Amino acid sequence: MKPIVEVKNLRKNYGEKEAVKSISFKINENEILGLLGPNGSGKTTTIGMMLGLLKPTSGDILIEGKKIEENRIEILKKINFISPYIELPKKLTVKQNLIVFGKLYKINKLDERIDYLTSKLRLEDILNRITGELSSGQKNRASLAKSLINDPKVLLLDEPTASLDPEIGDFIRSFLEKYKKEKKISILLASHNMNEVTRLCKSILMMKDGKLIDSGNPEMLIQKHGRKNLEEVFLKLSRSKNEYN
Repeated sequence: MKPIVEVKNLRKNYGEKEAVKSISFKINENEILGLLGPNGSGKTTTIGMMLGLLKPTSGDILIEGKKIEENRIEILKKINFISPYIELPKKLTVKQNLIVFGKLYKINKLDERIDYLTSKLRLEDILNRITGELSSGQKNRASLAKSLINDPKVLLLDEPTASLDPEIGDFIRSFLEKYKKEKKISILLASHNMNEVTRLCKSILMMKDGKLIDSGNPEMLIQKHGRKNLEEVFLKLSRSKNEYN
């Protein structure tokens, strides 16, 4: 199977600090790949480079075999992201936000796309409400709709269910499972919710101090490290100083 995303020897330096240290990985079609690591491990920097927001010090990012730095405009049409730390414009309604982002992506039949996302993400009651006045769960669903407005082939999720109540969190996870199956989309999921990662991801990358220190499926990693669940594996690897296995 040919990967949709290829990250090759990716590095990012800030002066003498090496934030990402020559990491490589692939994401296949119809796959959710988990990216785990403690705060400061390099996850968000990696996502920033994949979005074209940060320029790598060295290495390549390829989407469908094309380097993002050489085909930036074409590739960014196929990518989108969500992060609870980046909010939509607060003074616009949810629908106005979706229209603005849809026009930025030059979406054909934009009204149909908004209707589709409104139905799938239960946005009917908030579509005409001011985004800044919404609850965190409502903002999350609106942001997820924004991230899917261009029907992306690659979706980057940075803590997509952070601070959500259990019902909304479960709704978002169920939605992602169904949407991936329907659209065959490739997803990179950075999360601190180990139950979420265990549920959604068949493959996981463990990151620490800018390095990829382990990888595999959840069951394999739990067995390999002699722990009861993925959270215990995460804690073991996060607290270890030099030995990562």
